[in-house]
Amino acid sequence: MKTNRRNLLHLGLGATIVPLTGCSALGAGKKGFIDAHVHVWTDDTDRWPIAEGFKKSDMQPPRFNAEDLLAEAQPNGVDRIVLIQMSFYKTDNRYMLAAIRRRPNTFRGVAIIDPDSADPAAQMKALKEQGVRGFRLYTDRAKAEAWLDSPSMRRMWTTGADEGMAMCLLANPDALPAVRRMCTEYPRTPVVIDHFARIGMKDDVNQADLDLLRALSDFEHIHVKTSAFYALGKKQAPYTDLGPMIRQLRDSYGAKRLMWATDCPYQVGDGHTYHDSIALIRDRLDFLTPEDKDWMLRGTAERVFFG
Repeated sequence: MKTNRRNLLHLGLGATIVPLTGCSALGAGKKGFIDAHVHVWTDDTDRWPIAEGFKKSDMQPPRFNAEDLLAEAQPNGVDRIVLIQMSFYKTDNRYMLAAIRRRPNTFRGVAIIDPDSADPAAQMKALKEQGVRGFRLYTDRAKAEAWLDSPSMRRMWTTGADEGMAMCLLANPDALPAVRRMCTEYPRTPVVIDHFARIGMKDDVNQADLDLLRALSDFEHIHVKTSAFYALGKKQAPYTDLGPMIRQLRDSYGAKRLMWATDCPYQVGDGHTYHDSIALIRDRLDFLTPEDKDWMLRGTAERVFFG
């Protein structure tokens, strides 16, 4: 999910990071907020080569590394972040893992692996030791419908249940019925659905699609990211047009299974800011209780990715 954006200020590896400041009394005495979905990459493609099929011009902005990220997140009260493996690197998770090693108390990861590799379960367990807590799966209807007949995907979902590692789905709404069948088969496997299942990405929020997503709340291990506001609905701050969708999901799942995220760096630039993303949940939806906000901005992601 991409949008055109201005060039970010590049701070460099030795840059001084702005100290965390409490921007809200919410959850006073607890750790800061958690951004549950962010991508990082580097313009040093000699040391960290991009995957076949991508070119440097695809990397927009040219760089968004951990320092660039923290310069956006920390002034907004965010002190822990879930890094999502960037598509530029495909299954080469080394750049993301290096960022986690440098700041193990700040970052957790969602990796990409080849489910058809020789031993995906062994890969998953090894990556868990390096701070990975989930695995990204790109899916549409056809891919999701094939999962039950895939021995390798079955191994992934079984290992996810055994190890407490989430299947993190970048899914279209048409995939949700097949996702339901997979969750019926694997009810103990944690599942995180990214970006509201992209409902409202192409058009207005479709209630039939939203009802499919709400119905998945029957499975207690499914969580939904309320994220990527810049790309959904009216695609304009302050994003309050997404409030009715968030309210329905809160009513179906409860706030304990919803988590906020930005999808940075794409949330920043062209009229969108990091502050506007977090402010939608923290300040602008009066139906969210203080407890709801605490779960969505910290507690759910803490339990799923930092527990």
